[in-house]
Amino acid sequence: MSAPAKLVGQGLDRVDGHAKVTGAARFTAEIPMPNAAYGVLVGAEIGSGTLTSIETAAALRAGAVAVYTHENLPKVAAQPPLVPSGFGQAAPGQTFFPMQDTTIHYFGQPIAVVIADTFEVAQHAASLIEATYQAQPALVRLDDGRDQAFVPDAIFAGFVPATQSRGDFATAAAQAAHTVDATFHFAANHHNPIECSVTAAMWDGDSVTVYDATQGIVASQLTIAAHLGISPSKVRVIADYVGGGFGAKAMIWPHVTLAPMLARELGRPLRVILNREQMFYGTGLREEQEQRVTLVCDADGRFTGLRHHKLSMTSHFDNWAEPSLEVASKAYGIPHWEGQYRLIKGNTMTPTFMRGPGEASGMVALECAIDELAGELGADPVELRLRNHAAVDPESGNPWSSDGYADCLQLAAERFGWADRQPIGKHVDGNWLIGWGVGTAGYPHYDPGQPQRAHARLRADGSLVVQAGTQEFGTGVATAMSQVACDAMGMPFDRIRFEIGSTDYPNIAATVGSMGAGMVSAAVHNACADLLAQLVSIAVDDANSPLHGRKPAEIEGVAGQLRLVADPSKVDSYSDVLTRNHLTDIETIGSWTPSAEAGFAKMSFGAQFAEVAVDPELGLVRVRRMVGAYAPGRVLNTKLARSQVLGGMNWGLSQALMEGTLPDTRDGRWANPSLLEYLLPVNADAPEVDISFVEVPDSVVNPLGVKGIGELGMIGAAAAIINAVHHATGRHLRDIPLRIEHLI
Repeated sequence: MSAPAKLVGQGLDRVDGHAKVTGAARFTAEIPMPNAAYGVLVGAEIGSGTLTSIETAAALRAGAVAVYTHENLPKVAAQPPLVPSGFGQAAPGQTFFPMQDTTIHYFGQPIAVVIADTFEVAQHAASLIEATYQAQPALVRLDDGRDQAFVPDAIFAGFVPATQSRGDFATAAAQAAHTVDATFHFAANHHNPIECSVTAAMWDGDSVTVYDATQGIVASQLTIAAHLGISPSKVRVIADYVGGGFGAKAMIWPHVTLAPMLARELGRPLRVILNREQMFYGTGLREEQEQRVTLVCDADGRFTGLRHHKLSMTSHFDNWAEPSLEVASKAYGIPHWEGQYRLIKGNTMTPTFMRGPGEASGMVALECAIDELAGELGADPVELRLRNHAAVDPESGNPWSSDGYADCLQLAAERFGWADRQPIGKHVDGNWLIGWGVGTAGYPHYDPGQPQRAHARLRADGSLVVQAGTQEFGTGVATAMSQVACDAMGMPFDRIRFEIGSTDYPNIAATVGSMGAGMVSAAVHNACADLLAQLVSIAVDDANSPLHGRKPAEIEGVAGQLRLVADPSKVDSYSDVLTRNHLTDIETIGSWTPSAEAGFAKMSFGAQFAEVAVDPELGLVRVRRMVGAYAPGRVLNTKLARSQVLGGMNWGLSQALMEGTLPDTRDGRWANPSLLEYLLPVNADAPEVDISFVEVPDSVVNPLGVKGIGELGMIGAAAAIINAVHHATGRHLRDIPLRIEHLI
């Protein structure tokens, strides 16, 4: 009997696909909860100042069963520090919890929760809340706060120093043969997953079950427990299905705690639901930012120095900025580098993760500057990038645990047809100017802050159940991890059930920053490998087994059977082993602890190309086709990986040409907080896309060499499009997203 092909890497269909397309999959707002009440938030109508009065009587007369404000809302027991949720700790989205006093820090800040027996009554009653304020001018725009900019000690919850350097940039700049000095402005962005955030809670004595639309059920559990002052063991969080997150559901926002807090006050289940507009005020954002890049090189086009400074808006209570300078500082091995983050404390909630956090903006600035430098040098943009890529991390001097940069760039260029690229402004199609552009991608490999665990149980009928405390929010984790479990255990795919979505299962950190695939697969692989070893041990000790007395190393698991490697005719089925030994099941909890192995740097690489058509009279830009190649380590499921990258590439299109949330300086509100006015691409905007993967083995990052791909597909896409617009028009555009008025 020959061994079946390994399942890891195959593009298997999603195990939850049928449930999703038939409507059987239940999202948090759809979970049945007998006698549940509904909570609707009321937001402040000013961006800065003090709440002086709030009138709730009309809401109560309209059917509200309760209204909670700063006057009667319980105080939080403790406010955990701001820590990224991927570190496996309590992870509030900001260190400010609303309705604890009368200070208004930002427009839309919750000032009341209106509760009723139905969602519709709660919505209507919420509209009747009347508040008065003592308003102060709201600072919501970079240009209005430049005189208040400061350099903090650190950003990103204290994990990234605000000022960094290596070498001597000033000397490198003075000796440079060529210099590009460019400033890029990025509008604020909001996530807009299709499912708005919702949390429901139901108490049973002193324990609570919380249903949450979250990217980290353990992060929700720990944050709720800290806010309520109870043990995490008293908080059970369930997330059956999550309708997209993109970072909006990566950190734990106030509504998540409000649901169990007020359900306890009411003595009945409560569901708190945000509407679309509240998603702009309640789940963080990618902050408005400005990045200045000074890139210098020698006469041969070797990059010798980079100065990269970022200015961005943060909240009054947290020094948060997405880390935009990190990959840009390392991608090309530039010896002399200076980076700095400056902040302006404005009337906004704390910014947060958004797809490709940091690098989706930082690499746009660098990659566009590289194209400008290529123009000065008269060099091919692809060749210039290849000339400057380094096989080592310039910060540590360590080699990459796996690379693939050059392979991705060369493969994507070939598939795109880059060799036929014409001079700037010379490629036309009727009235359209055609442009070709390139942008490369890089994203750090992050490890979680503690061991990751999974539970595996083999039953006497030969079926396998694997459980892990993670969640499905569109990535296909249950499918990919079933493939991992099958290969590690030697099981047929139809004999496994992978269970997720509950903190009753062993802990997994929040799936953010492309960490999910690597850390979950490592825990699952180790659990199933341990379980197989346990089964082998039983068989070799069993006098009635054909494998009795053999060494464990001589035995493998294949298709639900143990067999002798040297003589495949000697087999013993998993079910027979357990049945003969009077075992109904065997189980284990497998664990993976991130490696502290020194001597390697960890990053994923990729390359993207875009063709655009520009109408110079109307200022229209249409992306006709995109090509991407990526090296994310081992690909667990090619179909799922392609889906991730496809979404990321289209999001890069959206970043370059559409997305921007605009502040109203009169009162601090967002001027376009809806899917009608916040522009997003639709099917008609989506170009032809060609995607390839370059699998470079990586024995350092985790047992299967998985580095993740969720962020990588977006990074580089916007730069490729912007560079293509320059190739078409000859104009360097640095205000993102590009708008019609920039081109006419």
